[in-house]
Amino acid sequence: MSRASQRYKLPRNWIVVPLIFYSLIFILAIGLISVAFTVFTEYSSTLKARSEIEKTSHYAELYETAGEGSEEKMLNYFKTLNLDCIVLDNDRNVLRSNTDVTAVLEVPVNDEEKHFSFVSFSFVTDEEDGYTSNYFYYPDKEGGLLTIDYDVIKPDIAEILLHAPYDFFRNIENKETNYLPYWTAFKINNGSEIIAFKSYHDISFKDVAYLSLFFVSAYFLALLIFILLVTNILRTHKNNRNMRKIVFRDNITGNKNWFWFALNSKKLLKKNRGGMQYAIISLAFVGYRNFVLCHSFDEGEQTLKNIWTVIDGFLEKNEICAHSTSSNFPILLKVSDEADARKRLERIIKTLETIGGEHDFKFQAGVYLIEPKIRKNADIDLLYNNASTARLTLEGSDDTGIAFFDQKLVEETKWMDTVSERQREAVEKEEFKVYYQPKYDPRTNELKGAEALIRWISEDLGFVSPGRFIPIFEKSGFITEIDHYMLSHVARDQRKWLDEGRKCVPVSVNVSRAHFAETNLAEQIRDIVDKEGAPHDLIEIELTESAFFDDKKVMLATIKKLKEYGFLVSMDDFGSGYSSLNSLKDMPLDILKLDAGFFSGDKADGRAEIIVSEALQLARKLNMTTVAEGVEEQAQVDFLAAEGCSMIQGYYYAKPMPKEEYEMKMASGNSQPQAQETQPAPEQIRSLKARLMEEKDALAVSELIKKTISISNVKDYPKELMDELIASETPGHVLELASWTHFYVVELGDSIIGCGAIGPYWGKEDESSLFTIFVLPEYQHMGVGHFIISTLEKDEFFTRAKRIEIPASITGVPFYLKMGYDYKNGIKEPDEEHLIRLEKFR
Repeated sequence: MSRASQRYKLPRNWIVVPLIFYSLIFILAIGLISVAFTVFTEYSSTLKARSEIEKTSHYAELYETAGEGSEEKMLNYFKTLNLDCIVLDNDRNVLRSNTDVTAVLEVPVNDEEKHFSFVSFSFVTDEEDGYTSNYFYYPDKEGGLLTIDYDVIKPDIAEILLHAPYDFFRNIENKETNYLPYWTAFKINNGSEIIAFKSYHDISFKDVAYLSLFFVSAYFLALLIFILLVTNILRTHKNNRNMRKIVFRDNITGNKNWFWFALNSKKLLKKNRGGMQYAIISLAFVGYRNFVLCHSFDEGEQTLKNIWTVIDGFLEKNEICAHSTSSNFPILLKVSDEADARKRLERIIKTLETIGGEHDFKFQAGVYLIEPKIRKNADIDLLYNNASTARLTLEGSDDTGIAFFDQKLVEETKWMDTVSERQREAVEKEEFKVYYQPKYDPRTNELKGAEALIRWISEDLGFVSPGRFIPIFEKSGFITEIDHYMLSHVARDQRKWLDEGRKCVPVSVNVSRAHFAETNLAEQIRDIVDKEGAPHDLIEIELTESAFFDDKKVMLATIKKLKEYGFLVSMDDFGSGYSSLNSLKDMPLDILKLDAGFFSGDKADGRAEIIVSEALQLARKLNMTTVAEGVEEQAQVDFLAAEGCSMIQGYYYAKPMPKEEYEMKMASGNSQPQAQETQPAPEQIRSLKARLMEEKDALAVSELIKKTISISNVKDYPKELMDELIASETPGHVLELASWTHFYVVELGDSIIGCGAIGPYWGKEDESSLFTIFVLPEYQHMGVGHFIISTLEKDEFFTRAKRIEIPASITGVPFYLKMGYDYKNGIKEPDEEHLIRLEKFR
C-alpha cells in the first residue's frame, strides 16, 4: 500500500470479530476447566486407590506363600481384618470365599438377579517391557468393579477411577454412605488361581462440596471475565465512533472537514457507477480575511457556516462537500462534462453571492474533471491540488470566476520544474545574457543611461523571455542569485568599456525585494562591483516600488549605505501600485522612474498628463532625476521634454538589445527615434463607417483576413502555420463567428477595409472578448485600427463588462498595448494557440 493511500486510512473499528474470538476463548476456558476438574478428580482418587492396591497385593502374596492347607486359615485371617476375599480358578469358578460373593463371572439368568456380566474394558500393550496387560472389569451389584490383571499383579487404576464417581452417585442408596466398594484381583499359584479383595474408595461429602465449589467458582470467574471483555469491546467501539465524529468534525462550520472529505471521496470514486463522471472543486470565498478584519471573527465563522449550508443544499446523492483551510471548500460533484460542471457551479455561486445581504460577496472556483480511468486509484490530494491550481489562476482578480484545470496548466507546471532543474546549470554555463535598453535625453536625444535586462538563451530551450522564468525565480528565491549574476556582469562590462576608452553612462540593475531582507545587502553589492573593478557611480541600483512596503528601517539603512559607497539608487515603476509619498519623503533616492502605465490607455481627459506633470515637478523639487519608461509615441516625448523629464526609456528610441548592439549605441552617443506608426488623421476617421456584418459580406471579410495574414502576420509566424490559418478562414467560418458575436465591418467608400468582433467571454455577463480584428495592409497605420477598437468599445458587450480580453497575434500586440490593454497575468509569451492574451479592466 502506498504512503498516499495510507495517509487517509483509519484503523477499522472491529466488533464482530473480537466478540467471536472472545466467545471461542470462553468456550475453550470452560472446556479446560471441565478437563482440569476431571483430571484432578482422577488424580486424587488414584492416590487413594494405589494405597489399597499395595495393601491387597501384600495380602495376595501372604495367601500364596501360606501353602496348601492354610487357605481357609488365611481367609479367616483376612476376615478378622474386615477384608472380604474370594478365590477363583481360571474358569472363573469361585473356589473359596470368606464373604458373600458380590461379583460373579456369569451372565445373569434373569433381570431380577442383581448380577452383572463380564466387561472387557481396555487392552494395553507395552512391547518395550515385554509384557501384555489385559484388564477386565466386573461390575458388582453394589456399584463396585472387580478388576483382574492376568499378566501382572497391578490393576488399571485410571479406568477404575474413571467409573467410580459416576457409579458411586448412581447406585448409592444410603445417603450416609461415603465409600465406594470395588474389587482388586491378582493371579497366584502360577496363574492357576485368582484371588480378589474387596476394597473401598472413600468419598466424603465435604470433598464433593469442595470440588463442586471449585468447579462453580471457576465457571463463574470465566463467565465474569468474558462479560468484562465483551463490555470493554462494546465501550471501545462506542468511544471509537465518538472519536471518529471528533476527527471528522470541522471546528468552524460544525460539519465535515478535509479528512472526512478525502476518505469519503475516495470511497465514492471507487464505486463502479457506469459512465458517471466526477469533478473535484476548490471553492474559495474571496476576501474572507478582509471581511473578518472589517467585522468580527464570529461573523466570519457564521458566514462560513452559511456558505456550507448553501453548498450542501445543492448536493445530490453521492455528492459531498466539506470545509478546508481558511475559506476554502472542497466539493465533489457528479457531472456529465465541463459545461455541466460550469452550469452547476454558476448556480451555486450565484446563490452564495446573495447571502451577504448588502455585502458584495465573490467566489472563485477551480475545477478538475476526474477521468474515469483514474477514479479507482485516485490520489485525492493530487486531484484537489489540480483544482486549487486552476483556482489560483484567478487570484489576480477579486471578481467571481471559474477556472478549469487543463493541459496548459500541466505544461506550466512542467515548465516550472524545467526552470528549477536548469537554473543552476544555466548560471554556470552563462546562458543568461545581459541586454541593455538605452535611456535618452528627450531634448537632445543624447544617451544618458541604460537599464540592464536579463534574457535566457539556451541551446535546447532557445530564447526564453524574462516573463517565463523571473516569476519562478522570485517564488523559489533563486532571484537573489540572479541579482548577483546581473550585477557582476554589468560591472564587468563597465570595466571593459572603460578600459577600451568608451564613454560610459550609468547602468541600472534591478535588485529584487527579497534581497532587502538581508541587512548586509549594501556590502554584498559593494564587494561584487569592487571585484570586477567598476566605479560605483556607473552602477545604479533599481528598487521596485513594492519593495518600499517591506521593512522600511532595513530599507533606509541599506539605501544610505549604498549612497555612502557612491552608488545611485532609483525607484522603479513609480505609480504602478499604491504609491506612498512617505517613501519619497523618507528615502534619499537619486532617480524616480515613472511607470509605463501613465503613457497608455485613454488620454482624452488629460488626467494622466496632470499626474505625470505633478510627479515630475515633485521629483525636481526633491533634486531627483526622472526617467519615463514605456514611451512609444512622439507626442509623449514632446510632452515629457516640455515638462522637464530627464530621460526617456522605451521603444520610441530603442528596444532592449544585446551587449554588442548597445556598444554601437554608445559609440554614436545619440539616437534618432525609431519609425513610428502613422497617427490617425481626423479626415480619414470621418470618412470611415462601421456597421454590423451581413451575410453578403462573408466572402469579402474572408478575403480581407486571408490577405492581411499573408502579408502582415507572416512576418512574425512560420509560413506553414499561416498557410493552415488561411485555409481555415472561409466565409462559413466568418458567419459562424458572427452568429454569437457582434461582428462589425469598416467601410471606406464602398470597400470593406477592416473588421472586428466582440462577444461574451465564456458566456459570462461581466466579461467580454475581442475577436478577429484585421485591417488591410494598405490601410494600416492610418487610424483604421483605432476606429475599430473605438467602435467595439461602444458595443453593449463592452459597456456591460468589467473585464475585456483579447487573444492577440504577435503582430498586433504593440497596437493593443497602446489602446490600453495589458498582458494577462503578466505573461508576454504566446500560448499553445500562438496568441498572446491581453486584457483591460473597466
